[in-house]
Amino acid sequence: MSKTTSSSRQSIPAVHRVLDLPAVQVLSLEFGRELTTNAVRKVLADTREAVANGQEEVDEAKIVAGILRFLKSLVTPSLKPVFNLTGTVLHTNLGRAPMPPEAIEAMNIVAAGASNLEYDLATGKRGDRDSHLESWICRLTGAEAATVVNNNAAAVLLVLNSLANRREVPVSRGELVEIGGAFRIPDIMKRAGSKLVEVGTTNRTHLKDFAEAINSKTSMLMKIHTSNYAVEGFTATVPEQDLATLAHQRDVAFVVDLGSGTLVDLTAHGLPPEQTVAETISQGADVVTFSGDKLLGGPQAGIIAGRADLIAKIKKNPIKRALRIDKMTIAALAAIFRLYADKDRLAQRLPSLRLLSRTREDIEATAQRLCDPLANKLPDGFDVAVVDCLSQIGSGALPVDVLPSAALSLTPRTGKRGGGTKLKRLAAALRALPVPVIGHIKDGAYVLDMRCLEQTDEARFANQIELIDLS
Repeated sequence: MSKTTSSSRQSIPAVHRVLDLPAVQVLSLEFGRELTTNAVRKVLADTREAVANGQEEVDEAKIVAGILRFLKSLVTPSLKPVFNLTGTVLHTNLGRAPMPPEAIEAMNIVAAGASNLEYDLATGKRGDRDSHLESWICRLTGAEAATVVNNNAAAVLLVLNSLANRREVPVSRGELVEIGGAFRIPDIMKRAGSKLVEVGTTNRTHLKDFAEAINSKTSMLMKIHTSNYAVEGFTATVPEQDLATLAHQRDVAFVVDLGSGTLVDLTAHGLPPEQTVAETISQGADVVTFSGDKLLGGPQAGIIAGRADLIAKIKKNPIKRALRIDKMTIAALAAIFRLYADKDRLAQRLPSLRLLSRTREDIEATAQRLCDPLANKLPDGFDVAVVDCLSQIGSGALPVDVLPSAALSLTPRTGKRGGGTKLKRLAAALRALPVPVIGHIKDGAYVLDMRCLEQTDEARFANQIELIDLS
């Protein structure tokens, strides 16, 4: 097949002719014949359409190059690491908590082959996958028993379906939250088979509101952590200890959905206060649900901890099998829990806590080290400066609290006119880097919060800046 200037469809070679080309045969060896054949058909179809529209000539080199591009796009993982410089540490869209080497190594070990996931090595009989985690959860929270599912929404769904199917559940109107992806607590309760009973008002709910709502159809009182918003001003909420006392007096369960959930005193690390799971249980909660991949700093999971009899009932629910976690998640969580046994070194060993507790001075030093290299490598038309900013904890954790931080501000020199277009082009170019860089546009600049860029990654970040293409 030779280069031709003809734009007729007859000049486009057949699939088998392209597959016989030496260069395409090499691709078949690398990517497999089936995938290569699919790529050939796709590229020839695109070429045929372009020729029909008079957009290009048929060229062997272009066809082969197109096949290679298509194959590489197919085999390149769509899920890839990025630099999270958004200023939101636990960013839902960017995978939430980064995991420590101990958790990653634990996942690799069990992923490589068979493991005793549900096999009791002592008895040689079938085991329970919860056994790898339950004792650690109880040790760290003071709960009698525990189980784990694939995320916290699943944990809430399972608890409601197990303990309140076709029963009533009073909840304060001020706690009927909508979590990420437009999932709403009332919808989850409905799917779980529970009947929501709204009590109080949006801003004020009192103990008597719950007391008046309890009847023979009530199965539990439920408190939901408003983890992604805050109601301020003229407000009133019922203390958990009072709700627990009321629930137990009326012989119903008291369930608390902490949402994010932390196992340690965050104020000890210079962070805003957040009630721990252990404190919630000590105040009388019968069941507590919380996430594994937010403040806890592990993989995505929903943890259910509390009274042994209630956890046993939850475990017997057939729905639990549909929500269970796999061996890699179990291995990672177990490794995370082991880190919590050494609280003195937790902030250094747990990446999420280390990033959240970084001092502003340390973050500013990172920004200063990268300011000149970025300014020198960035294409003309932008000024780079170190500026103060505020980081967010994120992902339903302490939504109104912010952390002092420092950022690199990339400002277009065009002023107001055309600046927006330049910023969007810059944002797209940063996302197109080998390790995409994700920041945000604010006040006429592209802002890169340095909180989540640790010193070990500075060189990798700086070395790829010269690859930015704003054309």
